Amino acid sequence: MVQNVMVELAGTYPNEVVQVFRQSIFEWNDHRLLTLFTALFIHASWLHLLGNMVYLWVFGIPLERRLGWTGMLFVFFFGGALANLFVCLRLPELMTPIIGASGAVSAVVGAYLGLFPSARIGMLLPLGLYLQFARIPAVLVIGSWFTLQLVYTVFGPITGVVAWWTHMAGFTLGLIFALLARATAQINLG
Repeated sequence: MVQNVMVELAGTYPNEVVQVFRQSIFEWNDHRLLTLFTALFIHASWLHLLGNMVYLWVFGIPLERRLGWTGMLFVFFFGGALANLFVCLRLPELMTPIIGASGAVSAVVGAYLGLFPSARIGMLLPLGLYLQFARIPAVLVIGSWFTLQLVYTVFGPITGVVAWWTHMAGFTLGLIFALLARATAQINLG
């Protein structure tokens, strides 16, 4: 019951967000636009939250070390909010709420790839009955993840439980943020 109330109050309803943008720009001071951010803190289950936290832990710590806490928060919050906005614009009739930090975490993954393209990620790989530790290029790990997201975006249910478009949009935005950060650093250094 409490979870349903939280989803209704803080979840992003694409059909309502699109209604706000149909108004005059002077009427955009609407609480429904704030849900683009608040939806990042509502999760459907503990497993949903845990999955986002694992990705945030693996990719977010190095990203925060590189960008600082303010840069990390920028990528997370604005990447997530803009990913939610993208879904609202892509599926304006959708009356199901968007919740979760998956778009924000995907922005972190995209930014990680943009800033650390040659990094290697330590993974435990199952080899028969044993687990083998291996350092896999981040491009392969993230590329596999991205391919899976793309397949589900194209062939998965368009209004299913998971808003696959948020993953794709968040990743793309994170990659753009990282490339802009790299270009800015190059300009400042040179």
